[in-house]
Amino acid sequence: MQDGARGQEICDRTRSYALRIIKLYQAMRRDDVGQVVGKQLLRSGTSIGANVEEAQAAQSTADFVHKMSIALKEARESHYWLRLLDDAEIVKADRLHPLLDETDQIMRILFTIIQNTKKHR
Repeated sequence: MQDGARGQEICDRTRSYALRIIKLYQAMRRDDVGQVVGKQLLRSGTSIGANVEEAQAAQSTADFVHKMSIALKEARESHYWLRLLDDAEIVKADRLHPLLDETDQIMRILFTIIQNTKKHR
């Protein structure tokens, strides 16, 4: 639904983000708390890119906005889990802070895409 280059850019960026989330999960400690919180982050962090990818083949503008909105919700959830991991000191801050920053940037990009698409319906 997005033009080629910009659509591919957000797809690539969210796929790269998902890979970073997978690597973080693989490096996390496996106690009960780390396991539960880590799996929640793994689900939400990898779901962002899947929804962005689905949005590229949306059947309508409304479908595109819906799928991108789900991606934004998943990004917000990922941000929550990353902050929780940081606050609980389950993962070192120097490993989390770059991911938190990337999550913030992805959320802003998705929000802008959604807003611009709604304006131009």
